[in-house]
Amino acid sequence: MKRYPLIVFDWDGTLMDSTAAIVRAIQAASRDLDLPEPPDHQARHVIGLGLADALGMAVPELPKARYAEMVERYRHHYLSRDHELVLFEGVADMIEELASAGWQLAVATGKSRLGLDRALRYSGLERFFNGSRCADECHSKPHPQMLLELMTEFGVSPNETLMIGDTSHDLLMARNAQVDALGVTYGAHPGEHLDEFGAVHCFDSVTELSAWLREHA
Repeated sequence: MKRYPLIVFDWDGTLMDSTAAIVRAIQAASRDLDLPEPPDHQARHVIGLGLADALGMAVPELPKARYAEMVERYRHHYLSRDHELVLFEGVADMIEELASAGWQLAVATGKSRLGLDRALRYSGLERFFNGSRCADECHSKPHPQMLLELMTEFGVSPNETLMIGDTSHDLLMARNAQVDALGVTYGAHPGEHLDEFGAVHCFDSVTELSAWLREHA
């Protein structure tokens, strides 16, 4: 019997090695609008939020009247190269193993629906995921709406659901939904930061994460 019949993954920085590309796109969009270019750590911190929220936080000098322009420039820079991004080593095998063993798998992401669908298609993982929620369909993390809707869709309780992510936004969303969470330290937020937000455990590699899921999930 599975402890967590539903496992929900964040996408960027958890399954796909996209953190650096997101940071570069935020910085390039800032230059396009003649705004101060945020340092890497500032741009990394907002990964996982809905795009407009993320850009506004990463570039506090951005006037609200120019949010749409900033979003367009970010998407221009990111989408021109997103098909070149790769999954973290071991992710494809882990996801296929979990799906084959009967877990229900879902994604809760700060990406748009268009962006997630592109990523699922390019990565080859689309067939393994049974559901997903995106930031343009729900409140942005750390609001619990994404997890609450997925639990309703799959007919599971918070005690039967596990969230896995690389940012404090993921862990806070899980806390707000009363769901257990695992953190991964190879993405956007460092391990010492994730430790503050109540993860059941944090992992430094996909190999470690996969082994824990086989034994404990």
